[in-house]
Parts: sequence; C-alpha cells; structure tokens
Amino acid sequence: HSKEFLDEALNRGLTASPIHEVLVEKAVLGWKEFELELLRDSADNVVIICTVENFDPMGVHTGDSITVAPAMTLSDTAFQLMRNTAINMMRDLGNFAGGCNVQFALNPETEEIIAIEINPRVSRSSALASKATGYPIAKIAAKLAIGYNLDELSNQITQTTSAYFEPALDYVIVKIPRWNFDKFKGANDTLGLQMKSVGEVMAIGRSFTEAIQKACVSLENEAVGLGYYGKSQKKAEELIEYIKTPKWDRIFRIKDALMLGVSVKSIVQATGIDRWFIYQIQDLCTIEKALAEHTLESLPIDVLKEAKKHGFSDEQIARILDDKCTADEVYEKRKAAGITRVFKMVDTCAAEFEAKTPYFYSTFEA
Repeated sequence: HSKEFLDEALNRGLTASPIHEVLVEKAVLGWKEFELELLRDSADNVVIICTVENFDPMGVHTGDSITVAPAMTLSDTAFQLMRNTAINMMRDLGNFAGGCNVQFALNPETEEIIAIEINPRVSRSSALASKATGYPIAKIAAKLAIGYNLDELSNQITQTTSAYFEPALDYVIVKIPRWNFDKFKGANDTLGLQMKSVGEVMAIGRSFTEAIQKACVSLENEAVGLGYYGKSQKKAEELIEYIKTPKWDRIFRIKDALMLGVSVKSIVQATGIDRWFIYQIQDLCTIEKALAEHTLESLPIDVLKEAKKHGFSDEQIARILDDKCTADEVYEKRKAAGITRVFKMVDTCAAEFEAKTPYFYSTFEA
C-alpha cells in the first residue's frame, strides 16, 4: 500500500460518491478482522449467534477474504469486549428488533478494537452464519420484527430448546470466495477494498485443516486440496515477495512456501496473517511430506488415516504418493483398512440435546 494506491482509492471514491465526498479514517491495515452476528427482540434481549474470523487481515474486502467460524484466534477478553460493544451498538439503534451484523478490527499487538461497521439487517454474512450454525437467522429475525420475543420461539433444529439459546459449535466452518479472473484477462487480480469474487464455497470439518481442504476441493478449479497443483515453479524468495500482496491464490502460495522450508515467522511478517493459521497449513505440509515418502503399497495405515482426518482427498493422496496410482486405488486401500467417512450432525448445541433436523457433514474423525 502506497501513496499511489491511496490516490487511486480516493479518486474511485470521489467519482462514485453522489456528494463527491469521502471519509478518511485511521488506518487499520494489518489488524485482524472479526464479525459478530446478533439477534435482538422488542424486550431488549440479545443473543450472539456466531463469531466469524477473517483469514486475511484488514485491507481485503470481507467478501474477498477466506473466513472461519467460530473465531479461532480470539482471546476471551477480546471476545467479551467485542460482545459487549456489539450489544451496546445494537441497542443504540433505538427500538429495533431483528438481525444485526457488526464488524470489528483488532490490533494483534495490543488487542485494541475498533468497530468498522454495523448492518442492522440480514446480510451476506448472516446467510453464512445461518448455514454454518444451523440457526435460521432470517426466519427468527422476521418473527422478532413482527413482535415475537426470543423466549417465545423454539429452536428449529432441536425442537425442544428455545431460540434464546446461543449456538454451540463442535466443528469448524471455512468459506473461500470464488473468483473468475481467468475469464477477465485484463482484470487486476490484487484484492483490496472492492469486492471482486463472484461466489463462494463453504465446507464443514472437525478441524480447520479438514475444512480448508474440503473447501479447496469445492472450488471446482484445478485444486484437489489445499494448493495441490503439483510442485511450485517459484523459488522461496519469489514466493515471499509474491505473498506480500493479497491475491486470490495467496493461500496456495503460502503452502508452497512452507513446502520449500520458509519459516512461519517469515510468512507472518510478509502477510500479516495470524501465525495460528500458518501453523495449521504447516501441519498439512508435514503430512504431505510423510505421504510423499511412500508408494501406495508401502503406505502405513496410520499415515493414511491421519491424512484423511486432515481432509486429504483420495485424488490428492494419489498425486502425492511416489508412484502412479489412482484415486480409486487409494479408495480401495483405505476401504479395506476400515477408513471410511462418518456423518455428524449440525445441531446448534454440540450434541447436548437430540436434534430433529437432518443436516449432516462428512468427516473421517470417528
């Protein structure tokens, strides 16, 4: 980000503004970005439905950022501060009943928080939070708007608990935006303040690593898992320079850099992404290197089981192994070893109560 970038952003803003004015505020580039989804009724009862964390730091439009729910790197102190601030902001809107989305920036060094925006409506983020938690945000928000209170409505998933219960998640959701830069050859693929994605995919897993791998497969491009296009043609120094700029494929190039031995610290300094996420990707690299040491015949069952638990697809494993095997052959080997997927329920209560709605996700963690 440079003076030229600022001038360009100002020119775009002034051109788009009906009153030819823009608001210049304190820079929060590199801060972590979080979102909270809330519901409020006419009796001033408020519940937090979901916390969402952006993989990319501030500077990338939230619609162009990989997002994770629930938040992975948020301390309890910071969460309680965000929670209280969001509730106060919602109450300051006046006599308002319905759904609300509040976005925050958090300084990773001092945990200072700044409220970025509040959307007193059902938004794109609300749709993601609703699908992620199983909590019907739009339906409940509509009933709250016509006068119902939260304690008068039932949880549609369990059908035995109240809508006043905040969802508890025992799984991880990852959303990855989908871009079509390949169809628009002249388009600038650098991500910034304007949203450029044309869609998104969402995946559910028992861990971040499993969910991110499943989401990558769902993108319907050449990826068969996180970053597996084959071996990177770039050198480590080139990759470090490349990932300094947010682009659609940055997460794939981060994985390439880790495979080449670039340290987690160097990647964190280059990208501003929280080190927890980089360590998770490093775990996937460790498993990939363990797979690459074997052929299908010599592959230990415990290594195969660990790979499947972390979201490696059969096609991905087949490409990594040191022989010309196929995805079908990998499937037959794991099936013979009893490594098969199980289905777990999205129930809003982490299995505390019996759920009635058939909403499941697959995983290899028994």
